[in-house]
Amino acid sequence: MKRVLTAAAMLLALVSCKKQAETPAFHPEWTYNSVIYEVNIRQFSPEGTFKGVEAQLPRLKELGVDILWLMPMYEIGVEGRKGTLGSYYAISDYKKVNPEFGTMEDFEQLLKAAHSMGFKVILDWVANQTAPDHVWMSEKPADFYERDAEGNAIWEYDWTDTRSLNYENQEVWWAQDDAMRFWLEKGVDGFRCDAAGEVPADFWKGILPRMNADYPEIYLLAEAERENLADPLETFDANYAWELHHLLNSLAQGSKGVQDLKDYVTRDAARFPKEAYRLTFTSNHDENSWSGTEFEREGAAANACAVLCFTLPNSQPLIYTGQEIGLSRRLEFFEKDPITDWSANEYTTFWKTLADLKHDHPALAAGERGGQMVWWEAPDGWVAFHRELKDDMVIVLANFGVPVKQEAAEVKADANDNRPQGDLVAEPFLNLQSDPVTMTLNLKGEYKNVFTGEVIVPPYNITLAPGDYMVLTKINK
Repeated sequence: MKRVLTAAAMLLALVSCKKQAETPAFHPEWTYNSVIYEVNIRQFSPEGTFKGVEAQLPRLKELGVDILWLMPMYEIGVEGRKGTLGSYYAISDYKKVNPEFGTMEDFEQLLKAAHSMGFKVILDWVANQTAPDHVWMSEKPADFYERDAEGNAIWEYDWTDTRSLNYENQEVWWAQDDAMRFWLEKGVDGFRCDAAGEVPADFWKGILPRMNADYPEIYLLAEAERENLADPLETFDANYAWELHHLLNSLAQGSKGVQDLKDYVTRDAARFPKEAYRLTFTSNHDENSWSGTEFEREGAAANACAVLCFTLPNSQPLIYTGQEIGLSRRLEFFEKDPITDWSANEYTTFWKTLADLKHDHPALAAGERGGQMVWWEAPDGWVAFHRELKDDMVIVLANFGVPVKQEAAEVKADANDNRPQGDLVAEPFLNLQSDPVTMTLNLKGEYKNVFTGEVIVPPYNITLAPGDYMVLTKINK
């Protein structure tokens, strides 16, 4: 009888394995509740090197981030270089490291150290263009690059330190594929693909499925917001939530309201598949350097906006270099401008609390794993909702105030703006109602205020001034 039962168990296990194999794994398991940290190597330490990053890995581990996104660390071109040090995004050789940051051995040691501490490491991949003096300019045929009628290699926007690759030539596809695999063989865990929407979708659809098949645990992030780049089985795990980012700026400034946010959530859910992650952020290297810090753009509501980036559906949140200490200045892009004091403060506690929240609550998982979102009736100007999955509930409340009608002035983009978006920034901040507002929590059970540790037993009066926020989690006994 025991042998029969064992055989039956084995058959059941085989059937179970087959069913699992037939169910597509949309993303690597380690990505669903992960938090990304963007490392600006040049400004990360006084040295501005791989070793300078490695020395701070324990601090980043304590912060609670999971994925380290290294801004481009490849050799930079000299021809047409902007500033003294040049743009990270004007690359002269995809398979060499920028000597400004150290040697290949230094990079490999950083990668090894990061992996030993449990981090995943993704590289910033720049497929749209190269530096004018990239090795391909002399090694490859003329039609590797887009050219004008006179045969001159051309560039986009004001990116005069770059030359645009010609994706009508499929040899470019496989040269890119080869260069990306060079780093995958070294053990990197994926790529953040710069200006992915500027490159034909057919290119990504041509190389990424094979890459995913050969390296099934890699993570791929598109700097794009396009439906045709949002199928994780065919292209990318995540797209940027650019629309949300600009909406949060406007919500904080008072030129948009809570209904606009609700409309966005509905529209975004209809636009993108539920499996598609959305990178959510209040800052990144482009926004910080060209549009201003989160404090310039979102003022007193900056933290409330960050809370939404960690809790809205499909969100995969990003922390940019310096946010975890409340850095309140724009970092230079083409020059050395290091952060020299990384002393922990209230911002460090704030971001660590959000990272822990993301890790500890299945309801906040990105993609198809996340919990249902339910909007609440709340006072004017309040964002109020909960996310729920089985016995896990997270409640989010934030008061953005009620704006006084006023036209927002436009601020012209900086002459050195290196972004394709070219968005104009509304002048902060419109006058918001300034009196605290109270609502009563009438749910059953006990709840924990994640930022204070206070245990709340309803009915409970919650009072928030504009810019204030509260996150509660249900206590299950």
